Amino acid sequence: MAAERETRSGRHWHLWALRILFLLVCLSLGDTAMRERPALASDGPEAAEAVKDANEATRPDHSHPAFAERVEERKRMVTRQIEWRQVRDPNVLKAMRTVPRHAFMRPGDQRYAYLDTPWSIGKGQTISQPYIVAFMTEALKLDPNSRVLEIGTGSGYQAAVCGEIAREVYSIEIVESLAKSAARRLKKLGYGNVFVKAGDGFYGWPEKAPFDAIIGTAAAVRIPPALIRQLKTGGRMILPVENESGFQYLILLSKDERGKLHKKNLMPVRFVPMTGDVRKPEK
Repeated sequence: MAAERETRSGRHWHLWALRILFLLVCLSLGDTAMRERPALASDGPEAAEAVKDANEATRPDHSHPAFAERVEERKRMVTRQIEWRQVRDPNVLKAMRTVPRHAFMRPGDQRYAYLDTPWSIGKGQTISQPYIVAFMTEALKLDPNSRVLEIGTGSGYQAAVCGEIAREVYSIEIVESLAKSAARRLKKLGYGNVFVKAGDGFYGWPEKAPFDAIIGTAAAVRIPPALIRQLKTGGRMILPVENESGFQYLILLSKDERGKLHKKNLMPVRFVPMTGDVRKPEK
């Protein structure tokens, strides 16, 4: 009996030791999870919004029927209009072959979608010439980890092309009706990594900064200071800039490791003007 009681006592002690060890392991794992967890709403609105975007950002799924339409036209567009003009980035060429440009145009104009020209989308705005879209995208040197800011959503076509390559695209459109229609179109087409808001692009999107790349699709009379601040070190910005005589040039800016800007004029262009506070005199 004494031996049996001793055995039972040993078993009880062994069970208690296992329970204590189990609790210690659980506490350790819980502490690690708390340290590594993503921000919650209680951490503040900015942290919660960042987590929301990170959770919602998904690669384009290409399940919409438009992607399977007019494929040969897109291939010819890339060959004759884009590769022929020395655009070589394979990611850009693939994106241009993939995005159904006709889906970003008004129904009555869709037959002109793959012509070598910009086209009106209403509200005084245009969808850019395919070559210019490809050229500007290539200049940004995007990769699958890039975060992009676009000024001037328009139809959403340029944002979609960037979204084929980059991880996330944040696009701002000053015309509210265009912002809403572009957001609906991009969502319908499956671009879960492109986010659109109505607003003045002169101020950028500071809550989402910094950006690896910034692209402007309307001509500014000067480079908005907020965009320079929101460009990441090592980042690149491309946008059309209009001089006092109304002549426009496509400008490429890069920010080096010391934060110094390097500017390069690329080509003469003709874009619709950027509106909003960029048109106000500098203080």
